Amino acid sequence: MPTGAEPGVDLRDVERETALIRLFDGHHTKLVRLAALLGAEQDAEDLVAEAFCELHRRWYRLRAPEAAPAYLRSVVCNLVRMRIRRLQVSRRHAGVEVVDIASAESTALLHEDQRQVVEALKNLPTRQREALVLRYWMDLKEREIAEAMGISCGAVKSHISRGMQALSRALETR
Repeated sequence: MPTGAEPGVDLRDVERETALIRLFDGHHTKLVRLAALLGAEQDAEDLVAEAFCELHRRWYRLRAPEAAPAYLRSVVCNLVRMRIRRLQVSRRHAGVEVVDIASAESTALLHEDQRQVVEALKNLPTRQREALVLRYWMDLKEREIAEAMGISCGAVKSHISRGMQALSRALETR
């Protein structure tokens, strides 16, 4: 048994917990911003927490610890997509129009000069919005965006191009 290790403590688990703490410290705010920009609004923090829980459960299945940030981004994108679908279905069945209220966290993360862009982003199709946010807010490369969205690099280019055209048109009309 290694020196300083308590009996019954798996050092792999200690290393995992240390790595997760570092990831949380380094990526939590960016991931909350990502979730908020993709449309999670008041649920952004909860979805990011869920993504970290998912990473914790699947840590030993990662190909390498360096893959964890990309995995987290992918999980956040998928959770936001699922949330939006669930809300659309529940609103359709309830026949009730729900007013979105932004959380204090998501409001604080968005600067005033970004609000018009964010409003225009909300009106874009989901995939275009995701591609633009991952590219320009998260500063990811096409390959990383494709991995996070589960699509090809060519599809990423297409979504970014169409999204930029639609965003430009929307901002010109404002």
